[in-house]
Amino acid sequence: MLHEINLQTKKHDEMIDITARVEAFLENIQEGIVVVFSSHTTAGITINENADPDVQKDILRRLDEIYPWDMAEDRHIEGNSAAHLKASTVGASQTVIIHNGKLLLGRWQGIYFCEFDGPRSRTCYVRIHKQNQ
Repeated sequence: MLHEINLQTKKHDEMIDITARVEAFLENIQEGIVVVFSSHTTAGITINENADPDVQKDILRRLDEIYPWDMAEDRHIEGNSAAHLKASTVGASQTVIIHNGKLLLGRWQGIYFCEFDGPRSRTCYVRIHKQNQ
C-alpha cells in the first residue's frame, strides 16, 4: 500500500515529526515493514530523538556548520547546493519494522521529514509491506 503525506514547511531548515502520520496508515497491519521516502533533492527523512526539541535544533545547526549556505565556490545556479548536500547526508528514506501493529521504534525515536530549502509544499511517500500471516 502506498500513501502520501503532504506537508507545507514553514522555515528554511526544519525537522517535522511525522511519526503519528505514518502510524495512522498501519490500521489492521500487525507485522511488516514501512518505508518512508522523500522524492525531493533538497529534503530528507531521518529517525532521531523526539523527546527534546533541542536535538533537532542541534542537528540543523551542525549541518549548517558543515554545509554553509553562502559559499562563493558553489556553482549550482539555483544557489542551494547546501540543501542538496544536507539531503544527501541525511538520506532520502528510512525503513521501520512493524511489530504487533506498531512501529518498532526506540523509546525516544521519531521519524522526521527534514526540510533544507523551504518554505515549500512537500510530499513524502509511505510504502507499507504487510507480512503474510
